[in-house]
Order: sequence, then structure tokens, then C-alpha cells
Amino acid sequence: MNPTPRARELDEADRLAPFRARFVLPEGVVYLDGNSLGALPRETMSAMERVICEEWGEGLIRSWNSAGWFEMAQRIGSKIAPLIGAAAHEVIACDSTSVNLFKLIAAALDMRPGRTVVLSEPGNFPTDPYMVAGLERQGLAERRLAPREELAAALDENVALLMLTHVHYKTGAMHDIGELTRAAQDAGALVLWDLSHSTGAVPVDLAAIGADFAVGCGYKYLCGGPGAPAFAYVAERHHADLAQPLTGWFGHADPFAFSDDYEAAPGVEQLLCGTSPVLGLTALEVGVDLVAEIGVEPLHAKSRDLSEFFLECLARRGTDLDLVSPADSAARGSQLSFRHEQAFPICQALIARGVIGDFRAPDILRFGFAPAYLRFADIEQAAGHLAEVIASEEWRKGEFNRRAAVT
Repeated sequence: MNPTPRARELDEADRLAPFRARFVLPEGVVYLDGNSLGALPRETMSAMERVICEEWGEGLIRSWNSAGWFEMAQRIGSKIAPLIGAAAHEVIACDSTSVNLFKLIAAALDMRPGRTVVLSEPGNFPTDPYMVAGLERQGLAERRLAPREELAAALDENVALLMLTHVHYKTGAMHDIGELTRAAQDAGALVLWDLSHSTGAVPVDLAAIGADFAVGCGYKYLCGGPGAPAFAYVAERHHADLAQPLTGWFGHADPFAFSDDYEAAPGVEQLLCGTSPVLGLTALEVGVDLVAEIGVEPLHAKSRDLSEFFLECLARRGTDLDLVSPADSAARGSQLSFRHEQAFPICQALIARGVIGDFRAPDILRFGFAPAYLRFADIEQAAGHLAEVIASEEWRKGEFNRRAAVT
């Protein structure tokens, strides 16, 4: 499919176009799943080779000091901080999003004695309420779910923590992060924001809204690689009262004193637990540096333009899909989601054509717009393939209806 003059015009005017060359992108593939796994930055390969061959291979254990391995979690956290409107000493890169959620949920409950309810919404990303379930089994928490339009009303004297995902993983709908933070704090609760679908894609200013806690992953828009380390944020005003439950040795005030008794490190460093994963952090740092170089505001502006162009291309072809993302691009993250009863086989048919989006059960067809490496011509091409797959009912083929473990 050759790009139309409109697509060529938009690509020629795109100030982020030069960054596409900084990523590894397979020939013949339109990648619309950067909201699940970001593309590979080219610099990552040389960075990993350096760490593996020189720092590990030649430096061996000496590299914990000579190559700065010991300080990586703090250093990368300080680089993520400006991307979410935080101070450098309020963010640490460590563990997974799930583990960091558990730490901060438990810490919040400890900071609100007499309150046991963790409030969230139905359909939140499953790992978030799953982490509450673990604390529930220990008698430490009580899960409460309320529809998003009733969240503020559900904030009573029993709620210790409001825990929400800023950009909904299925629909892309964004919460009013400032309004809900204020409502929860006015009710005496703390707030934990999951920024996994926000960081590096939409502007977030945690300091401006007075946020308490936040977590986020490193493998989506930060392009840190599969299973990349996550990050955690704790507002400075809570550092003195923070007491997370996973008291591993890297969170100790002096880990190499090898004391029998645990003494938490001051500040956000106590959120560390086990030994930092140097290889994972190395890859993550490359992605974080690249996003910081581009800037979140330009990325967000282009993602909105890409998504609007996708809808324009579908409309031009007369393809009528049930859009479940907000129609207003200012109210959604960097994705578009559509409901279709045949969403899974449609997704598989598109992948066979080289258009990689993803499916979310039971019926969501989801397309992510990672603006650092997507062209408007890509978007036009993807919309064309989607229109053809639906019009021809190509998705009916047997091979497109067989499910693998990962959908």
C-alpha cells in the first residue's frame, strides 16, 4: 500500500521522524503494540555488549564499584523522575510493577492504622487487585471496587488507600488524576497511581497534584525490554513514615555491614529488596534516556495526531467499529481500543499481514501508538489492512482462531 499524499505530508512535517532510525524495526511490520512491549532501541545492543563483555566479563565483581552497578537503581530512578513530575530522590528503579504494588499497598495500610480498605475499580489491570488479595488473605486488607463514576462517593473512613491505573489498559481512558487524589486525601486516604500505561506516553506531574505513591513498568513506552525492571515513587513527605514489608538486604541502611538486624535505608532506597538486576537495568536506562531526549510533551502530541489519523483513515474506508476509547484524544492515553466479538481472530489476521496490535479478553482489539518510531504512513497502512480483514471476513480462517498461551 503506497502512502497517500496526506500521509506523506504528515510524515514530512513530523519533527520526531529522525528518531525512528534509533530503533530496530523488522521490515514489512507495522508495530502497534508498543503499549505492551516497546521496540528495541539500537543503543541497547551496544550497551548490553559493553556491560556483558567489559563490565561483567573483564571487571567481574569489581564492577559493582568501578562501573557503578551499586548505584544503578537510584541513578535510573532519578532519570525517570522528570518524566512523571517527581524529584530525583523520590523514584527508585527496582523489581516488577506487581512487587512494587505489594510493597506500597502494605506500607499505605501501615500508615493508616484502623483503616483496612483498598479501593479500586472493576476492570483495573488484574495484578493491581491481585496484590490486594494477598494481603486480604493475611487479614491485613479488604478490597473494595466501585465504578469510576462512583469512586469519590466510595471514599469513607475505612479506606486506607485509593489504588487506580491512570490510563486504563483496555480502553485507554484517563482518570482525572488530580481530582481523585484530592478527593482521597480529603477523606483521609492515601493514593497509589499505576502509571504503567502513562510513563513516557502522556504528561504526568505527581508533584503538582500532591500524589502519595506511584508505580510503573519499564517495558512499554520506556522500551526497557521484556520483563524490564519497574519503578516506584514515594513523595518525600512520606519517607520518614514509610515501612515496606519486603525487607531485603539491598533495602538495608548498610547492606555490607551484614548485620543480623534490619535497619531500613533512609528515603525511597528502602524500597529495594534483592540484588539489583544489572542487565535489566542497563537496557532500561537506554530506553529512559531516549524518551527523555525526545520529551514527553512532543511524544504525547504526536500520539494524539497518530490516533486521530487512524480514525480518519478508517472513516475514509467506511469501516465502522465500536470505539471503546474516549473519542476525545485529550481524554485517552496513547492507544485506541475497539470492541468486536471476533476481536481475537481479527488481531491474528492482522499479525499475519504484518500489523501487530493486540487482543484483550473478551472482545477488545487494541492498537498502541508509540510515536517515537511510528510514521503516519504506517498508520494509514494498518487502517487499510484492518478494513480489508473485516470486509473480507479473512478472520474466519481456522489458523486465526487458535489461541496460544499469550494473547
